[in-house]
Amino acid sequence: MKDELQNDQPFLPTLFPYLIFAMDQYYGVNETYEVENVLEWEQFEWEQFESAEIQNKKMKILITTFWEYPFIGGLQNYITALKTGLENLGHSVHVIAPNHFPADEMKALRDSCSEKFSQFFINRYGSCNPKILHNISKLYSYYLMLEDIDLSQYDIIHAQDRYTANVIGLLNQSHQKPLLFTPHGFMTQNRLKFNLMEKGSVEEIYFSAIDKQAIKNANQLIILCDVFRPFLINIGAEEDKMTTVYTGIDLEEWNIQKKVKNSQSKTVITCISRLRPRKGHKYLFKALALIKDKLKNVEVRIVGDGEMRKKLEKKVSELKLKNVSFLGSREDVPKLLSESDIFVLPTTSDTLPISIIEAMFTNQAILTTNCGGIPEIIKDNYSGFIVEPANPQQLAEKLLLLLQKKSLRKELAGNAQAFAQQHLTVSTMVQKIEGIYRSLL
Repeated sequence: MKDELQNDQPFLPTLFPYLIFAMDQYYGVNETYEVENVLEWEQFEWEQFESAEIQNKKMKILITTFWEYPFIGGLQNYITALKTGLENLGHSVHVIAPNHFPADEMKALRDSCSEKFSQFFINRYGSCNPKILHNISKLYSYYLMLEDIDLSQYDIIHAQDRYTANVIGLLNQSHQKPLLFTPHGFMTQNRLKFNLMEKGSVEEIYFSAIDKQAIKNANQLIILCDVFRPFLINIGAEEDKMTTVYTGIDLEEWNIQKKVKNSQSKTVITCISRLRPRKGHKYLFKALALIKDKLKNVEVRIVGDGEMRKKLEKKVSELKLKNVSFLGSREDVPKLLSESDIFVLPTTSDTLPISIIEAMFTNQAILTTNCGGIPEIIKDNYSGFIVEPANPQQLAEKLLLLLQKKSLRKELAGNAQAFAQQHLTVSTMVQKIEGIYRSLL
């Protein structure tokens, strides 16, 4: 098919007919077009093994992502932890990402796809949306590269995003391998929420169709927290096909002793995250400004980098917050957290931030917001403080309370650490996911 595309043979945008049908409805197009013989997904009777054989079977697992891997980021860290954990249990794990294929060949395919899809959309709808064109070209070119992968060799396929759940779902029709899907965000809903996409637009129609097909393709959904459930049910997921497995981290890496501080030591507040608008740093700085006169023996460390750094540094300067330091990206995060007394994440939109889980292991008080699945692992007034997003007044009040009451910090930190050690290790996460895999064999 790659050769056909590049040799200008008849181009069929019909590998993803549900996307074209969705756009047809939006534009009011009723004309039919010739489609490839795409197989319908059938309920497949999985080969039944004896129970003991299932439990002992060493599996060959394919993890797929639409984003670069390896790379710096929460998704990539999750994939690495899952891969390593499964391999430690004796399984064979492959990860496939677009950057694993020759860059020049991928670019040539995307360019060719883009040209042909652009002409198709203009002929059919009289216009071509650039975001849709970019996405469907990437989908199609990724499909063409993945065609050469023999999916029959795998026992389990685990897609880590909606795009590969669509692409692999198509390629898997003839193999009928158990396909799992883990959404790491709220997909189209989030883009609408933050005005990155217009409600009722063709983009909403198109990307919503991708969301729904990802759910339809998956035999099982592994979700990061329960907050996903109502959203996923609303787009077609079945309750009995969703299992919540909290993200885990390596206990050994984070089992670092806290430094003993004397009465003269500074109280250290740490915030670790990408410097992006939705992480809410500006609200933290406004909160600090409200209690500025109470910060005389306090050090505030901002760890991470991103597009907001210059604006945030300017804001700190304008607010005259002399005890705030920007440390940039760091490789010694466990050490920094071991030196910290209070961890703050003032996020305005998140799923289940890995930085909070890391902070829970390092025995410090946690102050964060009522976003996503955070309240599922941090119980307000028990294992941390939860405030409303974008509320600097609440942040300031709780932060001041933590600064003034060392015994409260110790109590909250101990409760958070105990919960993390019981529920949020990589070992726990991997064992649960392995069990889900085996249930599909």
